Amino acid sequence: MSKLNLAVLFGGASSEHEISLMSAASVIRGLKKEKYNIIKVGITKSGAWFYLPDTEPDMIEKNRWEEASKRPCTISVNRESRGIVCLDDGEFLPVDVVFPVLHGENGEDGRVQGACELSGIPCVGPGCASSAICMDKSITKLVAATTGVRQAEYVLATKENFRNGAIIDEIEKKLTYPVFVKPAGTGSSVGTAKAENREKLHKAISEALPYGGKVLVEEFINAREIETAVLGNAEPVVSVCGEVIPSREFYTYESKYVDNTSVTPIPADIPEEVSEKIRDFAKKIYIALSCRGLSRVDFFINKENGEIIFNEINTIPGFTSISMYAKLFAACGVEFSELLDRIIAFAMED
Repeated sequence: MSKLNLAVLFGGASSEHEISLMSAASVIRGLKKEKYNIIKVGITKSGAWFYLPDTEPDMIEKNRWEEASKRPCTISVNRESRGIVCLDDGEFLPVDVVFPVLHGENGEDGRVQGACELSGIPCVGPGCASSAICMDKSITKLVAATTGVRQAEYVLATKENFRNGAIIDEIEKKLTYPVFVKPAGTGSSVGTAKAENREKLHKAISEALPYGGKVLVEEFINAREIETAVLGNAEPVVSVCGEVIPSREFYTYESKYVDNTSVTPIPADIPEEVSEKIRDFAKKIYIALSCRGLSRVDFFINKENGEIIFNEINTIPGFTSISMYAKLFAACGVEFSELLDRIIAFAMED
């Protein structure tokens, strides 16, 4: 059987650029070389695309890939030329499937997925519309509400209503301090903060608004953080539940990727009936948001009353050595290389 030409995209013009590099290195190491001809494409923070014929995963992981031999390139959106075009001499690299190991804006938000749909190249993960909806937490909430699963109460702050000052009064009328503030369009806890009073709320919103111009201010829930991994298309399967026990007050960017001291027991120490309910909710939300291929769906369990609350969904979850998605399926007996095979097969299925 001939190898699949698999384009692995990484980096990106995103606040999660460095996380993408760690994820991509793990993915490239885990791919079965006898099955895939790996076409590595790095995207700089300014949005320039480069074909990297000789770059090793270590250089990608250490954020030194731009020092390697590279060629400017772009993805073709011509359905009769499905692949990567090198801009220096016009060389064409046919592509059978794209794996966008890209987190956050300009990668996980439907833009790359839309380019693949224009070109007719199968792409790992949810499609353009689903990716865009899931990336915007405020729109995700509207769709997820149709499932009946409880979500945190929230107020949406924008540049406009923050500028005129009315939104602070609205937040204080609807919610009680402390509150959580997070950009509507980022992941990995980028721009997330806890605010205990009006002054800190104002500061947190002003610091979060540059990440896309929309900010969710949510009620504080004294909760355990539970994560599930979903895999598949028409009939998705859901992994066991895992718990995140952060090393800091909540699961910040630093506690995820810098100090590496958070604890993630898998399976989570919760009753079986609670686990089953969370897994059922994860599938309902995944289907409601028209997800395909893979996503990680996160929940809270209220420590005071045991209520299950949907938190968020990630359509291209992390694939680093500490990332939960692969760990959750490993606990189900699916090792990393096999998991990558299945994810790619689901992309090809459509």
